[in-house]
Amino acid sequence: QRPGSYVVLEYVRPVIKHKPSEQLTTVPAPSAIFDNCMADVSVLAGLLVDKFVYHMPLYRQHQRLKQSGITLSRSTLTQWVQKTTQLLQPIYDAQLQHILQSKILAMDETPIKAGRKKKGKMQSTWYWPIYGEQDELAFTWSSSRATAHIERQLAGFKGTLLTDGYAAYDCYAKNKPGIIQAQCWAHTRRYFIKAENIEPEAARQALDYIAALYKCEEQAREKQLNPKNKLKLRSEKSKPIADQFFAWCHEQQQRTDLVNSNPLARALNYVRTHKESLSVYLGDPDVPIDTNHLERALRVIPMGRKNWMFCWTEVGARHVGIIQSLLATCRLQEVNPYTYLVDVLQRISLHPAGKVSELTPRVWKDRFAASPLKSDLEKL
Repeated sequence: QRPGSYVVLEYVRPVIKHKPSEQLTTVPAPSAIFDNCMADVSVLAGLLVDKFVYHMPLYRQHQRLKQSGITLSRSTLTQWVQKTTQLLQPIYDAQLQHILQSKILAMDETPIKAGRKKKGKMQSTWYWPIYGEQDELAFTWSSSRATAHIERQLAGFKGTLLTDGYAAYDCYAKNKPGIIQAQCWAHTRRYFIKAENIEPEAARQALDYIAALYKCEEQAREKQLNPKNKLKLRSEKSKPIADQFFAWCHEQQQRTDLVNSNPLARALNYVRTHKESLSVYLGDPDVPIDTNHLERALRVIPMGRKNWMFCWTEVGARHVGIIQSLLATCRLQEVNPYTYLVDVLQRISLHPAGKVSELTPRVWKDRFAASPLKSDLEKL
């Protein structure tokens, strides 16, 4: 294993004088990613990948630079990240617009400390990741956890929205004929897990029903069923199990010894309240049974919180959302995030603004991944 290292590239540009005319000519200077920046694109891409993929804060990267003999201020690294993010924002915007064209969306929320609320205390804010049906992810940011943010972000959306049981989604979907709300079965399962200590037998029965539903989904994946056959499997096997589960839940609610504070009572009430939404996936083969695919993708935010802890400003939180949207989508599309950033940061200034969607990871993979642009370091 070779320790991480940095290379200082020195560009020698000979100046030639034409004697008769006394005119001076020289080789043009290498173009920078943005004005007055001495960092090669490999440095900018490395800063983003180290911080947002491997969760290494800038102050640690600054220490590594210093140990390698590179003297820079930490504010310079911050400015490089900020300016690089601004270059990438049009790509993020194009990706978000494409995601909102999906017929099926998954949405969740996860907290992040951003901006100072008062001396010694950071403000609690939220990321609202939106997962499209073509494996693309966009982290939208809001200072609150209210329904108003969902209304703004999903304005004009018509289709199926897959979520957990948070009441804000219920408020959003209510009285919207163009929205079908689907609920996550994994969240339903968690309610019954909480009841295992007090009601082990009843909780085990519920978990067995849910496990049987997941077994059907496992069969569909293993056999790689097309939508038609997948719907047939859900209709013939999953639906009878779900009906039995709902009937069992209704029977359990008739128990006279079940008080409202009992975790099992809460679980049963959750199922009763969301029965219709939990049944949506049974009639649509394209709707997942849960939001686990989204929760796996949004883990980058909790992982980041354990390392860089918070965003100093609200603007910084928005920038984190932009970067993580593109890098998380790279992983979903099996694109190397470093290779992607090195190419896109050089290509974006030359690319037509009307075709910026071609630089999103999903499209870039097909158009440019075979022969990506490289940094000057890689050309040596």
